[in-house]
Amino acid sequence: MNLKKMLSYAIKASISGGKEIMKIYDSDYQISHKLDNSPLTVADKKCHEVIEEILLETNIPLLSEEGQDISYEKRKSWLHYWLIDPLDGTKEFIKKNGEFTVNIALIKDGVPIIGVVYVPVSCELFFAMSEIGSFKSNSNYNSNFDLDNLISDSLKLPISKDRNKFVIVGSRSHMSKETELYIEEMKKLHGSVEILSRGSSLKICMIAEGKADVYPRYAPTMEWDTAAGHAIAKYAGFDVLQFKTEKEVKYNKKNLLNPWFIVK
Repeated sequence: MNLKKMLSYAIKASISGGKEIMKIYDSDYQISHKLDNSPLTVADKKCHEVIEEILLETNIPLLSEEGQDISYEKRKSWLHYWLIDPLDGTKEFIKKNGEFTVNIALIKDGVPIIGVVYVPVSCELFFAMSEIGSFKSNSNYNSNFDLDNLISDSLKLPISKDRNKFVIVGSRSHMSKETELYIEEMKKLHGSVEILSRGSSLKICMIAEGKADVYPRYAPTMEWDTAAGHAIAKYAGFDVLQFKTEKEVKYNKKNLLNPWFIVK
Protein backbone atom coordinates (compact mmCIF):
# COMPACT_ATOMS: atom_id res chain seq x y z
CA MET A 1 0.00 0.00 0.00
CA ASN A 2 1.28 3.45 -0.95
CA LEU A 3 0.71 5.38 2.27
CA LYS A 4 1.57 8.77 0.80
CA LYS A 5 -1.11 8.23 -1.83
CA MET A 6 -3.57 7.28 0.92
CA LEU A 7 -2.61 10.42 2.86
CA SER A 8 -3.31 12.50 -0.25
CA TYR A 9 -6.76 10.93 -0.54
CA ALA A 10 -7.49 11.66 3.12
CA ILE A 11 -6.39 15.30 2.86
CA LYS A 12 -8.37 15.83 -0.34
CA ALA A 13 -11.46 14.30 1.27
CA SER A 14 -11.13 16.41 4.43
CA ILE A 15 -10.76 19.69 2.53
CA SER A 16 -13.61 18.84 0.15
CA GLY A 17 -15.83 17.79 3.03
CA GLY A 18 -14.92 20.95 4.92
CA LYS A 19 -16.09 23.08 2.01
CA GLU A 20 -19.48 21.39 2.16
CA ILE A 21 -19.68 22.14 5.87
CA MET A 22 -18.89 25.81 5.29
CA LYS A 23 -21.74 26.12 2.78
CA ILE A 24 -24.11 25.19 5.61
CA TYR A 25 -22.20 27.02 8.34
CA ASP A 26 -22.47 30.31 6.47
CA SER A 27 -26.22 29.90 5.94
CA ASP A 28 -29.32 29.31 8.04
CA TYR A 29 -29.48 25.62 8.87
CA GLN A 30 -32.00 23.26 10.41
CA ILE A 31 -30.85 21.19 13.39
CA SER A 32 -32.09 17.69 14.01
CA HIS A 33 -31.16 15.28 16.80
CA LYS A 34 -29.66 11.82 16.92
CA LEU A 35 -31.03 9.13 19.18
CA ASP A 36 -28.58 10.18 21.89
CA ASN A 37 -29.94 13.74 21.60
CA SER A 38 -26.69 15.20 20.30
CA PRO A 39 -27.34 17.77 17.56
CA LEU A 40 -27.09 16.64 13.99
CA THR A 41 -27.00 19.02 11.05
CA VAL A 42 -27.24 18.75 7.33
CA ALA A 43 -23.51 19.48 7.32
CA ASP A 44 -22.72 16.07 8.86
CA LYS A 45 -24.45 14.25 6.05
CA LYS A 46 -23.17 16.44 3.22
CA CYS A 47 -19.58 16.13 4.45
CA HIS A 48 -19.91 12.36 4.87
CA GLU A 49 -21.19 11.95 1.32
CA VAL A 50 -18.27 13.90 -0.18
CA ILE A 51 -15.67 12.04 1.91
CA GLU A 52 -17.19 8.67 1.09
CA GLU A 53 -17.21 9.41 -2.64
CA ILE A 54 -13.48 10.29 -2.61
CA LEU A 55 -12.31 7.48 -0.32
CA LEU A 56 -14.27 4.77 -2.15
CA GLU A 57 -11.64 5.15 -4.89
CA THR A 58 -9.09 3.56 -2.52
CA ASN A 59 -11.10 0.30 -2.25
CA ILE A 60 -10.57 0.35 1.51
CA PRO A 61 -13.58 -0.21 3.83
CA LEU A 62 -14.99 2.84 5.55
CA LEU A 63 -16.53 3.29 8.99
CA SER A 64 -18.09 6.67 9.68
CA GLU A 65 -20.14 8.18 12.46
CA GLU A 66 -22.66 9.20 9.81
CA GLY A 67 -22.43 5.97 7.82
CA GLN A 68 -24.33 2.76 8.22
CA ASP A 69 -23.82 0.54 11.21
CA ILE A 70 -21.44 -2.26 10.25
CA SER A 71 -21.45 -5.40 12.37
CA TYR A 72 -18.33 -6.46 14.25
CA GLU A 73 -18.56 -9.84 12.50
CA LYS A 74 -17.95 -8.05 9.21
CA ARG A 75 -15.37 -5.47 10.26
CA LYS A 76 -13.25 -7.67 12.57
CA SER A 77 -11.55 -9.15 9.48
CA TRP A 78 -10.57 -5.73 8.12
CA LEU A 79 -6.80 -5.28 7.97
CA HIS A 80 -7.09 -1.63 6.92
CA TYR A 81 -10.08 0.69 7.08
CA TRP A 82 -10.94 4.38 7.08
CA LEU A 83 -12.41 5.73 10.32
CA ILE A 84 -14.19 9.05 9.90
CA ASP A 85 -16.02 11.72 11.83
CA PRO A 86 -17.32 14.13 9.19
CA LEU A 87 -18.10 16.84 11.74
CA ASP A 88 -16.43 16.50 15.12
CA GLY A 89 -17.69 19.15 17.50
CA THR A 90 -21.31 19.50 16.46
CA LYS A 91 -22.03 21.60 19.56
CA GLU A 92 -19.23 23.96 18.52
CA PHE A 93 -20.75 24.13 15.05
CA ILE A 94 -24.11 25.16 16.48
CA LYS A 95 -22.49 27.68 18.84
CA LYS A 96 -20.72 29.20 15.81
CA ASN A 97 -17.34 29.31 17.58
CA GLY A 98 -15.45 27.63 14.72
CA GLU A 99 -13.95 24.87 16.89
CA PHE A 100 -15.14 21.89 14.87
CA THR A 101 -13.14 19.60 12.63
CA VAL A 102 -13.25 16.98 9.90
CA ASN A 103 -11.48 13.83 11.13
CA ILE A 104 -10.14 11.06 8.87
CA ALA A 105 -7.89 8.21 9.99
CA LEU A 106 -6.55 5.09 8.30
CA ILE A 107 -6.40 2.20 10.77
CA LYS A 108 -4.19 -0.88 10.49
CA ASP A 109 -4.48 -3.68 13.05
CA GLY A 110 -6.16 -1.37 15.56
CA VAL A 111 -3.59 1.43 15.23
CA PRO A 112 -4.01 4.71 13.31
CA ILE A 113 -1.26 4.94 10.68
CA ILE A 114 -2.61 8.08 8.97
CA GLY A 115 -4.53 10.95 10.51
CA VAL A 116 -6.00 14.14 9.09
CA VAL A 117 -7.77 16.82 11.12
CA TYR A 118 -9.08 19.76 9.10
CA VAL A 119 -10.54 22.94 10.60
CA PRO A 120 -12.93 24.35 7.96
CA VAL A 121 -13.36 27.83 9.48
CA SER A 122 -9.62 28.62 9.79
CA CYS A 123 -8.40 26.28 7.00
CA GLU A 124 -5.85 24.84 9.44
CA LEU A 125 -4.79 21.35 8.45
CA PHE A 126 -3.14 18.79 10.72
CA PHE A 127 -1.88 15.61 9.09
CA ALA A 128 0.28 12.68 10.10
CA MET A 129 1.65 9.44 8.73
CA SER A 130 3.72 6.79 10.45
CA GLU A 131 6.59 7.19 7.96
CA ILE A 132 6.90 10.99 7.96
CA GLY A 133 5.64 12.30 11.31
CA SER A 134 3.06 15.00 12.06
CA PHE A 135 2.58 18.40 10.43
CA LYS A 136 0.43 21.51 10.57
CA SER A 137 -0.40 23.74 7.62
CA ASN A 138 -1.84 27.23 7.99
CA SER A 139 -2.13 27.70 4.23
CA ASN A 140 -5.46 27.69 2.48
CA TYR A 141 -4.87 24.73 0.17
CA ASN A 142 -7.56 23.53 -2.19
CA SER A 143 -8.20 19.88 -2.92
CA ASN A 144 -5.85 19.91 -5.95
CA PHE A 145 -2.63 20.12 -3.91
CA ASP A 146 0.77 18.49 -4.34
CA LEU A 147 1.60 16.46 -1.23
CA ASP A 148 5.36 17.05 -1.33
CA ASN A 149 4.81 20.80 -1.61
CA LEU A 150 2.28 20.69 1.23
CA ILE A 151 4.73 18.83 3.47
CA SER A 152 7.58 21.25 2.69
CA ASP A 153 5.30 24.25 3.36
CA SER A 154 4.03 22.86 6.67
CA LEU A 155 5.34 23.02 10.23
CA LYS A 156 6.72 19.79 11.69
CA LEU A 157 5.14 18.96 15.03
CA PRO A 158 5.71 19.47 17.86
CA ILE A 159 6.51 23.18 17.64
CA SER A 160 8.67 24.05 20.63
CA LYS A 161 7.02 26.57 22.92
CA ASP A 162 8.57 28.35 25.88
CA ARG A 163 6.00 28.08 28.64
CA ASN A 164 6.31 28.73 32.35
CA LYS A 165 3.05 27.05 33.27
CA PHE A 166 1.85 23.47 33.08
CA VAL A 167 -1.02 23.56 30.58
CA ILE A 168 -4.05 21.27 30.71
CA VAL A 169 -6.50 21.27 27.83
CA GLY A 170 -10.07 20.07 28.28
CA SER A 171 -13.38 19.87 26.54
CA ARG A 172 -15.37 23.03 26.02
CA SER A 173 -18.66 21.09 26.15
CA HIS A 174 -17.91 18.00 28.25
CA MET A 175 -16.01 18.52 31.55
CA SER A 176 -16.60 15.60 33.93
CA LYS A 177 -16.20 15.60 37.71
CA GLU A 178 -13.29 13.16 37.34
CA THR A 179 -11.52 15.58 34.99
CA GLU A 180 -11.99 18.37 37.51
CA LEU A 181 -10.44 16.17 40.22
CA TYR A 182 -7.47 15.42 37.95
CA ILE A 183 -6.96 19.15 37.39
CA GLU A 184 -6.90 19.70 41.15
CA GLU A 185 -4.22 16.99 41.46
CA MET A 186 -2.10 18.67 38.79
CA LYS A 187 -2.41 22.00 40.60
CA LYS A 188 -0.97 20.39 43.73
CA LEU A 189 1.82 18.78 41.71
CA HIS A 190 2.80 21.67 39.44
CA GLY A 191 1.64 24.72 41.35
CA SER A 192 1.03 27.04 38.44
CA VAL A 193 -1.46 25.38 36.09
CA GLU A 194 -3.20 26.92 33.09
CA ILE A 195 -6.46 25.38 31.89
CA LEU A 196 -7.54 25.80 28.29
CA SER A 197 -10.82 24.70 26.74
CA ARG A 198 -11.18 23.65 23.12
CA GLY A 199 -13.77 21.80 21.10
CA SER A 200 -13.44 18.66 18.97
CA SER A 201 -10.06 17.10 18.05
CA LEU A 202 -8.35 20.45 18.51
CA LYS A 203 -7.60 19.36 22.09
CA ILE A 204 -5.41 16.46 20.95
CA CYS A 205 -3.83 18.63 18.27
CA MET A 206 -2.84 21.16 20.95
CA ILE A 207 -0.77 18.43 22.63
CA ALA A 208 0.84 17.55 19.29
CA GLU A 209 1.66 21.21 18.67
CA GLY A 210 3.26 21.62 22.08
CA LYS A 211 0.69 24.18 23.20
CA ALA A 212 -0.51 21.98 26.08
CA ASP A 213 1.06 19.30 28.28
CA VAL A 214 -1.83 16.97 28.93
CA TYR A 215 -5.40 16.26 27.86
CA PRO A 216 -7.35 14.05 30.27
CA ARG A 217 -10.57 12.70 28.80
CA TYR A 218 -12.46 11.04 31.62
CA ALA A 219 -15.77 11.05 29.80
CA PRO A 220 -17.32 9.07 26.92
CA THR A 221 -16.00 9.32 23.36
CA MET A 222 -16.34 7.10 20.31
CA GLU A 223 -13.53 5.69 18.20
CA TRP A 224 -14.18 8.11 15.31
CA ASP A 225 -13.85 11.05 17.72
CA THR A 226 -10.21 10.29 18.49
CA ALA A 227 -8.53 8.20 15.76
CA ALA A 228 -7.34 11.05 13.52
CA GLY A 229 -6.12 13.17 16.43
CA HIS A 230 -4.50 10.07 17.93
CA ALA A 231 -2.34 9.74 14.80
CA ILE A 232 -1.39 13.45 14.93
CA ALA A 233 -0.29 13.09 18.57
CA LYS A 234 1.36 9.69 18.14
CA TYR A 235 3.59 10.67 15.23
CA ALA A 236 4.52 13.92 16.94
CA GLY A 237 5.94 11.80 19.76
CA PHE A 238 3.07 11.78 22.28
CA ASP A 239 0.96 9.00 23.78
CA VAL A 240 -2.78 8.34 23.83
CA LEU A 241 -3.17 5.99 26.78
CA GLN A 242 -6.06 4.18 28.40
CA PHE A 243 -6.81 5.58 31.83
CA LYS A 244 -6.62 2.33 33.83
CA THR A 245 -4.05 0.24 31.96
CA GLU A 246 -1.85 2.99 30.46
CA LYS A 247 -1.81 0.93 27.26
CA GLU A 248 -2.33 2.65 23.92
CA VAL A 249 -5.94 3.21 22.88
CA LYS A 250 -6.92 0.68 20.20
CA TYR A 251 -9.49 0.75 17.39
CA ASN A 252 -12.00 -1.58 15.72
CA LYS A 253 -13.15 -3.05 19.00
CA LYS A 254 -16.47 -4.87 19.25
CA ASN A 255 -17.77 -1.92 21.26
CA LEU A 256 -16.80 1.32 19.49
CA LEU A 257 -16.96 3.31 22.74
CA ASN A 258 -13.48 4.44 23.82
CA PRO A 259 -12.18 3.85 27.33
CA TRP A 260 -11.30 6.93 29.34
CA PHE A 261 -7.90 8.12 28.18
CA ILE A 262 -5.16 10.68 28.60
CA VAL A 263 -2.98 12.33 25.94
CA LYS A 264 0.48 13.40 27.07
